[in-house]
Amino acid sequence: MGKYVIGVDFGTQSGRAVVISVDDGKQLSEAVTTYRDGVIDEFLPCTDIKLSSDWALQNPDDYIDVLFTAVPEAIKKSEVNKDDIVGIGIDFTACTMMPVSKDGKVLCQMGEFKNNPHAWTKLWKHHAAQSEANKLNEIAKERGEDFLQRYGGKISSEWLIPKIWQILNEAPEIYNKTDKFMEATDWVTMQMTGVDIKNSCTAGYKAIWNKRTGYPSKEFFKALDPKLENLVEQKLNSKIVSIGSKAGELIKEMADNMGLNSGTAVCVGNVDAHVSAPAVNVVEPGNMLMIMGTSICDILLGMEEKIVPGMCGVVEDGAVPGFFCI
Repeated sequence: MGKYVIGVDFGTQSGRAVVISVDDGKQLSEAVTTYRDGVIDEFLPCTDIKLSSDWALQNPDDYIDVLFTAVPEAIKKSEVNKDDIVGIGIDFTACTMMPVSKDGKVLCQMGEFKNNPHAWTKLWKHHAAQSEANKLNEIAKERGEDFLQRYGGKISSEWLIPKIWQILNEAPEIYNKTDKFMEATDWVTMQMTGVDIKNSCTAGYKAIWNKRTGYPSKEFFKALDPKLENLVEQKLNSKIVSIGSKAGELIKEMADNMGLNSGTAVCVGNVDAHVSAPAVNVVEPGNMLMIMGTSICDILLGMEEKIVPGMCGVVEDGAVPGFFCI
């Protein structure tokens, strides 16, 4: 019998699961689950709490719903035996981030914080941290921080650090309660495996991390706000693992709800654009890929770190392990 893998793409409005043949790469089936709460940009669910302009949140429960509905449906449509499914991998929009407690819950899943907008998942297109992004860029330029050139001279309000800073500024109780700030792709991977890791793609493109030098210095974070001085050590301390690696194995509770065997291999999570590079055989230096969707992302592989004006990032192990990707 052949062997098969499952891929799950978590988009802006829905999640899609596919079953793929390992032998020839053919797609056998597809299933889509629409997020019940969709993009939360007006009121928090089941409340009259109005969100300000430029906010975009999501309900993390919707992601688990995708695993428990779209995955079993895709398997059923494929007529594949679960014993022949050898792995599962996911991709996500980014930077879609969330404040997570010590027991792995997003804070909005806890009754005491469910009415605080900052306790919810901030979607990639949440732009309400623009003030923080502007200040971050100004301070980084004043300090002559080298990392800026890797991001075309500016850090976006969509990315991790401005969003964290906004939480600190507007909801310090949420910041203080947070054990880790996580990308949604890493959180869902952790729900499936029980393993807390951070993928190299979002760490590099969205969190100002560099494989060789790490995160910006404590002095830089202190210059933003003294309360951020120990951000990396305290709330961004997950082990960073290259995309294309094994994150762990599916735990029994999740396997039972997904129609899979416990122990099924789970890949390190990835970003919805960059994950497509190996799928279309963009795996050699000098190869470029244009991904078109809600937004457009052009990625180029190389053997060296190159600084290109206007680029949104250059990351080692950013799209294909062993290569730099602009």
